[in-house]
Amino acid sequence: MISVVLVDDDELMRAGIGLILNRTDGIEVVGEASEGTSALDVVQATNPDVVLMDIRMPGVDGIEATREMTRHGPRPRVIMLTTFDVDDYVFESLRAGASGFLLKRAAPEALIDAIRTVARGDGLLSPAMTKRLIDEFMLSSPRPTEAEQRVGRLTHREREVLLHIGGGLTNSELSEKLFIAENTVKTHVKRVLSKIDARDRVHAVVIAYESGLMDDGPSDPSP
Repeated sequence: MISVVLVDDDELMRAGIGLILNRTDGIEVVGEASEGTSALDVVQATNPDVVLMDIRMPGVDGIEATREMTRHGPRPRVIMLTTFDVDDYVFESLRAGASGFLLKRAAPEALIDAIRTVARGDGLLSPAMTKRLIDEFMLSSPRPTEAEQRVGRLTHREREVLLHIGGGLTNSELSEKLFIAENTVKTHVKRVLSKIDARDRVHAVVIAYESGLMDDGPSDPSP
């Protein structure tokens, strides 16, 4: 059973999502909150697997609440809810510790799939959206030295794997691209996430872009 906490200042939105999730096998809503401060209390009391977090709320917003939630263990997986497909705060929410984001107008099936995806430890962000968000960030922000140091821990093959993760490839696509078994890909991905201290694939993509690894594109990995 996947336990979920809903955080949104729109009571109708919470009621609608709650109705959908509580009618879904294997998913249970264990708590709700209307803003960030109360969300922290609810999460601490219920220890959910997944938090659906509105980005824009009065008082403590979703980004700060996510930062606090993911700072200490156990860490719930956070899906940020946004009204627009390019929200000014989406990238900051990923840096704060979110595992991805979902449009509020998404179909119920997409919402359910998103929850199951992050609950099993995967990130939730389309490759196209990831590149748009991070490209915008990189234009206005200095490159963090910490990200470069993290990527510097990787072997040539691991950097190649991270490069293709940054390009949006799935494990099966990586297997075809690198001519290795999918189980071997999974081992490489697990090792990469561990070495760069990434929470999941989405966090790994952020680190890859911040470090400058993606500058040359997936076809020309750094040595």
